[in-house]
Amino acid sequence: MRIKIILLWLVCLLLAACQAEISPTCEAGTLTYQNRETPFPVLAFPPAAAEMISMEINGKTIQFDQVIHGPLCNQNLSGTVYVACDVQIYKWEEKQNFLDDCDFKVADGTVIYVAVHNNTAYYNGCAACHVSGSEDHP
Repeated sequence: MRIKIILLWLVCLLLAACQAEISPTCEAGTLTYQNRETPFPVLAFPPAAAEMISMEINGKTIQFDQVIHGPLCNQNLSGTVYVACDVQIYKWEEKQNFLDDCDFKVADGTVIYVAVHNNTAYYNGCAACHVSGSEDHP
């Protein structure tokens, strides 16, 4: 029995050693933080519908309706969305409430892949984590 446990431990150790090291999706300095005293521009009109954008995420090709670069504040997201590394967000102090004071909307059924979260897909919007007082709402 003891030999089986040792062999199992060695196999687990070998498998762990063979795993690829996970590196951050975004390089340091690609995310820009802006003071709240300088407001982000208001979107005058929604962006024109464009062709789908294909990107490889975690070894799988995904079609995106929107890819967000630049200011994240004042965006209207719908469909399948990729939030790239080079977004601009408000600075925060304690809670990551960088969407406070933004006109940020997420349509029902939207899937948001976030580069700074290692390309994790989110299905319930952003407000619960990034808007003050919205912990119970998507």
